[in-house]
Order: sequence, then structure tokens, then C-alpha cells
Amino acid sequence: MKPYALIPAISALLLSACGSAPAPRAGQSQAPPLEVRVAAVCSEDWPASYEATGTVRARTTATISSKVTGYVQQVSVQAGDRVREGQLLISLDARDLDASLRRAEAGRASVASAIPELEDATAAAKANLDLAQATFQRMQELAAKKSISNQEFDEASARLKAAQANYDMARSRRTQLDSRMAEAEQEVRAAAIMRDYATLAAPFPGVVIVRSVEPGNLASPGAPLLTLERDGTYRLEASVDESKLASVRLGQAVEVVVEERKLDARVSEIVPAVDSASRTAIVKLDLPAMPQLRSGMFGRAVFPLGAQKVEAVPAAALMDRGQLQSVFVVEDGVAHTRLVSTGRRAGDAVEVLSGLNPGERVVRPLPPDLRDGARVEIRP
Repeated sequence: MKPYALIPAISALLLSACGSAPAPRAGQSQAPPLEVRVAAVCSEDWPASYEATGTVRARTTATISSKVTGYVQQVSVQAGDRVREGQLLISLDARDLDASLRRAEAGRASVASAIPELEDATAAAKANLDLAQATFQRMQELAAKKSISNQEFDEASARLKAAQANYDMARSRRTQLDSRMAEAEQEVRAAAIMRDYATLAAPFPGVVIVRSVEPGNLASPGAPLLTLERDGTYRLEASVDESKLASVRLGQAVEVVVEERKLDARVSEIVPAVDSASRTAIVKLDLPAMPQLRSGMFGRAVFPLGAQKVEAVPAAALMDRGQLQSVFVVEDGVAHTRLVSTGRRAGDAVEVLSGLNPGERVVRPLPPDLRDGARVEIRP
């Protein structure tokens, strides 16, 4: 037989071998489907909110400065000290002010010393006036009877007029002296007030946050020496986008987060001006008293904006791998991995921003041996 006569027979044998499937081995079977529970992606009404960042500030802040010029003798507090109302903070050199007070008091004493002498003169003038009036009345009666001459009557009348003039002059001098005494009292009071300006006291209970002066410095009117904050009264000054201002109102309850602590705050003031650079306005929210609050802390205010439709899935359906989040979606009895992006959380539910459609079913909770492409059986 020629060699090329064997080619058709070999080809037929190869075709016969390729067309037949190998028989399964004994004991080998397909894995059963994995039983899982699922939850449908559903649309829910979640409360919408807007978050604004801000800074904690004290509601009451006082910059302590002097109203007179003088050298600082003593500073009784340091930054961070708590002070009570009326507590002495700073003392100035008050020798010039003491001298002015003593000078004013000496002027008042000089005026007061003239009062007894003037009172005696007034009393004497009043006595002369009474005598002149009595004498004139007698002369008038005698003149009616033609018992005295006209000259004697005229002399009695002149003495009465002179006594009246002396008495009026004494009263006028007393009025002037009373005015001088009032001026002297005002000068003493003004000098005492200026003397009191040499001691600076706390206007309210609080904490010293800035100390800008040392003993020996020259204090000038208006120059800041200390900065004091009222203790326990703070607020958050949040920058709110101008597009969200319409939803903010006075007295509105707002949740504030400071140092991961949630606080209940209320809107106390809305600054009407909008910053032209950032397009934001300042909204001030009164915070409850909390010992850990300090000026300058960072805070976040969450303003409610009503309800919003969101797609949500149970948090137990999410699988985190680094920065990626995924779920297992069941389709035709097979679990497929699907990458998703999530948003807010509310209880056991998570907002899904993308990656899922409403009605799709996701596996929850996640079995430890579940893999992409695994066959699953849904159980109630």
C-alpha cells in the first residue's frame, strides 16, 4: 500500500476523536449554588442639608484700653486667666491724677470756708433790714400825725432802702458762693473719675485671651492692653453660600459639629452683606455652653433644606477595598461585582450616587466565600 493512501484514514480518525466529549470522571459534580439574602435598591425621601464651615467666636469680647496716658505699674493677669467682674487687671502711675484730685479738693475746701462768714454777714444784713423796716413804720405813723419833719421821714426811708440793698447783696453773694461750691464739687468729681481711670477692672466675668502690655510700658488712650472674652457664651460664624441664604432664617434650629461633637444651635444673626470675592455671607449661630469651646475652633453647620429623593442600599451590602466600594448584584442567579460611589449614611442605609439602578437586588449580608460570578440561590 502506498503511503499517501493512509491520509484519509488518519483524518477520519482525528475528526472522530475531536467530535466526542470526554466522559466525566467518577465522583466529580458541579458545586451547588450559594444561598444568599438580597435587598432591592429603593428610592427614599431623605432630608436634604447644606453644610457650611465656620469659626467659633465669643459672643462678647472686650478690648481693655486706658482713657488716660500713664506708665503701667502692675499687670495682675496673664493670658488664659479667668477673671471675675470688677477684678483689678492693670494699675497705672496715678501721681499726676492724685495731684489734680487734691487740688480740686483744696478749691472746694476754700469755697466751703467762706460760707460761715457769708452766712454771718447775711444774718447781720437781715437784722439791719428788720430794724430799718420797724423804724420806717414808726416814722410813717408819726409823719401821718405831723409829729416829725419831712427830713426825718426821708432819712428813715433811706435807711430802709440801704438795709434792703445790703441784704439783697448778701443773698446774691451767697448765691454766687453756692454756684462756686457746685463747680468745686464737679471739679472734685471729675478729678476723682480721672483718678479711677488709673485702675482698669474687668467689665464682666471671662477669660483673658490676649495680653499686650507689660509693667513700665506707656499706656495711651485707645491702645489695646488686654483682650477679654465673656466665658461660656460662644457662637459659630459660618460662611453660607449666597444661593442658600433663602433657606436660612432667624431662630432656625441647626446642627453644629465642633471637634466631632454635635451641638444644637440656633441662628441668631444673618449679616446682610455678601462678600464679593467668596460670594458668601456670615451667619451667626448661638452655641450651648460647653467647657471645651474656645475662640478660633473650626466648626461645621448643617442647615436643613427639606426632602430629597435618593437611591439607598443597606450598609451591610457594601464591600470596602481601599478607596473602592462595591456590591454584589444578583442577575439570573449569578452574583456580579459592581463598583459604586456612595454619599450620606442614615442609620443602616447608605446613599448610592452611581453604579446601581432602582429595583436591582444586592446581596446582604455578604457571605465570606462569595466570589464574582458565583451561582447563588435567593432565600427569604
